[in-house]
Amino acid sequence: MKRPRIVVLSSLFPNSVRAQSGLFVRERMFRVAEYADIEVISPVPWFPGQGLIRLFKPNYRPMPAKKEIQQGITVHFPRFLSIPKFFRKLDGAMMARAAYKVAKQLEQQQAIDIIDSHFTYPDGLAATKVAHRLNKKVTITLRGTELSHSKDPEKLKLMLQAWQDADHMICVANSLKQLAVSLGAQEDKFTVVGNGVDTHKFSAIAPNKARQQMGIDEDAKVLITVGGLVRRKGFHRVIDCLPELLKRYPKLVYLIVGGASAEGNIEAELRAQVKNLNLEEHVRFLGSLSPSKLSAPLSSADLFVLSTANEGWANVILESMSCGTPVVASDVGGNSEVINSDDVGEIVPFDDHPALFASLNKGLNKEWERQAIIDYAQQNHWDTRMAKIMDIYNNLVSSREH
Repeated sequence: MKRPRIVVLSSLFPNSVRAQSGLFVRERMFRVAEYADIEVISPVPWFPGQGLIRLFKPNYRPMPAKKEIQQGITVHFPRFLSIPKFFRKLDGAMMARAAYKVAKQLEQQQAIDIIDSHFTYPDGLAATKVAHRLNKKVTITLRGTELSHSKDPEKLKLMLQAWQDADHMICVANSLKQLAVSLGAQEDKFTVVGNGVDTHKFSAIAPNKARQQMGIDEDAKVLITVGGLVRRKGFHRVIDCLPELLKRYPKLVYLIVGGASAEGNIEAELRAQVKNLNLEEHVRFLGSLSPSKLSAPLSSADLFVLSTANEGWANVILESMSCGTPVVASDVGGNSEVINSDDVGEIVPFDDHPALFASLNKGLNKEWERQAIIDYAQQNHWDTRMAKIMDIYNNLVSSREH
């Protein structure tokens, strides 16, 4: 079978001005590029006069170049009209319009087999519109935003339309498939394929050596969270547990790795919380780190903690485990599907302070078998996902040919 030609459509994709945006989308699709010819369209929101907003908010909607070459793959960044707080229900249509112009040019250069989109709304909706106009097969990957969008009647209607018009959906967690089906989507159009982990990129370092690199005492207890600095990720819930934990572990250190994201930036709020609780000596803000620099802080920790309000399949969980670090995470999205054994971590109820404190205290006291955690992560390497993903694409290409 010939290599399929796939055009990826995702508004969340790394670029020169937002290097950490959508790394999980790129990670999967650049691995797909070993088996298929791919090109990426990543529409960027824009409206006339947004430059004026940057006078007050310098990092507001930074604009990448209209085209970048990343690891030999072309990524297009067309602009689509998106006015903040107004007419947002038109984002899908505006995104489709911008993406169609690029996709049509790509089709003229070489026939496209599949348009592969990520997140149902607005990206997946836009992809189905583009695919319909070009008469192409289209897939949508559900990644977690579907839960919050389903609570908005207008967005729910558009999501259902996208699922109906798509040829196949990939869910990063079974919980997302069950959500979509419960909302009225067609069950046999879904396949669950969890995200994987690159166990070479995220590799364990001996904890004592990692702590030397990080400037942390060997006998300290260490917690870590990695993620965009937004309320959804729950850094503030972990910080609230620290005063009680410090009574038991006086040298406790909490590492916060992350920076501003498309969802926002609450660093000032978190720093104020730390100051009010007199925790400045125990909380370290490390900023946003590239994946190549995460192995040391992850390996230095006793526990990775993710007190998040919503997730699809959090890549950081497997990345932590690949470094031998167990994980405590809230019982939302696909977290319990990743942390499926007490040997690798623990699941706690969401926004339950006593339960989170108890789990962190228990985890800091427990003697974890770090090699078993690493072995579990290796079983979830990206290589174990590719066959299933390529089967979906190849079946769509074959069905079209027939």
